[in-house]
Amino acid sequence: MLGLKLPTDPRWVNIVEKNIEDILTDHAFCEQKAASTAISLIVGFPEYTDLVKEMIDLVEEEMSHFKMVHDLILERGWSLGRDRKDEYVLKLLKFFPKGGSRTTQLVHRLLYAALIEARSCERFRLLSEELEDKKLAKFYRKLMISEASHYTMFLNFARQYGNRKEVDVKWQQLLDYEAEIMKDLGKDVTVHG
Repeated sequence: MLGLKLPTDPRWVNIVEKNIEDILTDHAFCEQKAASTAISLIVGFPEYTDLVKEMIDLVEEEMSHFKMVHDLILERGWSLGRDRKDEYVLKLLKFFPKGGSRTTQLVHRLLYAALIEARSCERFRLLSEELEDKKLAKFYRKLMISEASHYTMFLNFARQYGNRKEVDVKWQQLLDYEAEIMKDLGKDVTVHG
């Protein structure tokens, strides 16, 4: 369903299990960044009323996810650590050239967002199935479902606002590019890395 060309190496879960505090901190900031992305789409493209409405709901949902992750951190006696660079996203952003029409820029941003949500969904599925911590596994199962709906929402908006055939070609190219990126990732204590 997600269309990802290279699945996450299941051994990534072993890294996560040994570093739960770090992964929860990274996850919390991923949720915050997802809310920021939705806000930036509202600010950058206010004339797309249906997008704005969905992004308002998404901001609320992503911040509620941030709170849930933060609560898990506090329950375990930890505090929210510092945010770190997301190498995955930084590499992903190099795919599309800068510039172009506003519509092109919007479509590119929607495709990036769709892919990030798809990878998050795939990683959360893996955590839900493989983590020994059953409470955390159940938590990631719930979030996995949410991420899948975000992925399809962003991809559908890209197809709605761009030329469907061109968007589908770009989406496949982006998936191929992301698979190449993923060959070098999966060894870090981050949701995407």
